[in-house]
Amino acid sequence: MPTVINAKSVTRNVAWSVLSKTGTFGLKFVTVPILARVLSPEEFGAVAVALTIVQFLAMIGGAGLASALIIQRDEEMETIHSVFWANLAISCLMALGLYLWAEEIATLLGAVEAAYLVKLMAFLIPLQLSGDVAYALLARRMEFAKDALWSMISESAGAVIALVLALAGFGVWALVAQLFLSAVIRLAGLYAVSRYTPRLVMSPRKVLALSRFSLGMMGSEVANFVTFQSPMVVISRHLGLADAGAYSAANRFASIPNQVVLSAVMGVLFPAFSTMMEDRARRSSALMLSTQVTTVLLAPMMFGLWALAEPAMRVLFGAQWAYAWPVLGLLALSKGILTPCSTFVPYLKGIGYGGTLFWWAILRAVITTAAVAYGAMTGGLVDAMVWLCVVNAVVLVGYSRVVFRADEMSFLKGFFICCRPMLTAAIMAVVVRLLLDHYGSLVPNQVLQLIAGAAIGGLLYALLVLATERALISRLMEFVHRRRAPAVEVPAE
Repeated sequence: MPTVINAKSVTRNVAWSVLSKTGTFGLKFVTVPILARVLSPEEFGAVAVALTIVQFLAMIGGAGLASALIIQRDEEMETIHSVFWANLAISCLMALGLYLWAEEIATLLGAVEAAYLVKLMAFLIPLQLSGDVAYALLARRMEFAKDALWSMISESAGAVIALVLALAGFGVWALVAQLFLSAVIRLAGLYAVSRYTPRLVMSPRKVLALSRFSLGMMGSEVANFVTFQSPMVVISRHLGLADAGAYSAANRFASIPNQVVLSAVMGVLFPAFSTMMEDRARRSSALMLSTQVTTVLLAPMMFGLWALAEPAMRVLFGAQWAYAWPVLGLLALSKGILTPCSTFVPYLKGIGYGGTLFWWAILRAVITTAAVAYGAMTGGLVDAMVWLCVVNAVVLVGYSRVVFRADEMSFLKGFFICCRPMLTAAIMAVVVRLLLDHYGSLVPNQVLQLIAGAAIGGLLYALLVLATERALISRLMEFVHRRRAPAVEVPAE
């Protein structure tokens, strides 16, 4: 790696990434409910189905080549240029194929009404893949602050234009404009800050040399994508666009905390863990600390959203979405169950367990798709979400066993330490939910119910964390003091 990676550099880059995601969190917290009030569930569902197809093909098109660039020892320009042209050629071919067979693909997914959107959004594939090489160069150099800035600018501009167009009556085109504007701005920004200029250089030999690693990465990423997106496809096909729209809106909102923390942390931890591959003690310490911290941050958000799902859905999304509050609560619960797994994927990638990660990702994708389909066909949308929670509980145990075996740590010890903050958050959420069920009628205003529940939950969780995570708090305080302490000069002999 060309850049020295240590605790200070990792902390700094995680901070920048989290700051970027936090900035966009504020906008999405406002824009998603407003868009949900202006647009219909069918419009949300149509865009969600089209975007799922585009993102899937974009993931295959990249073939993991840009990820392979991140772990290369040197920035060898012939390889970098070759990856750029390979990505561009593959993405253009995929965009053309999607455009030509848009109607057949949309029909297969039970969303024939979205065929025209699939055609239009096919052009997003080259826009997304063209920036992969520039991002890989920034990741190699641990220059996540630059990526964070342009991510914030692009997401903000997209959110603003979507709001303006939606309020002006442009309907579904508001969401389409958001996607294209964000993609164009981020692409331009990545090339500006990475200082990369493509040259007309292409070496198939260089691309093939990266393919062994990249194909393994692509396989696990595709399987993970299927895991996260298969519920949308299953719901659209078996329950219709209205339920797909309800799922999409609830999932967008429930995913905001994950986008703030996980997407920021995971991008930094992958190159960081790769430098610790041969140092078991160091990587084990980093794994446990990063897992505990992310779980302490994420678990109360997700379990708290489960506890407050009913007033939250009514206040934020409006009366037309009120029926979907159990979907929002169960989605938050399913994501909360997986919070200890937040660092497991970059850990397994970084220490060279790509094959293990691939097979577990495949297994998870198959089980998730089957369980959600069973719930949708035998019950409905809520039953599908219940089965998603069950599957994620099984996945938590399975991934934990794989990771702690790779780390040569006792499973029970590691599992307890990593899940303890999640259990604390679950206790807090159950208490808040019981209080809301029994005494919510005393606060007839749902806005006040939401505020009171959040305040009580926050205070209770803080007290529980102080009681159960003293060792973690002490370690973090020690780390902060050590960073602030001035360097001591050693006098010359």
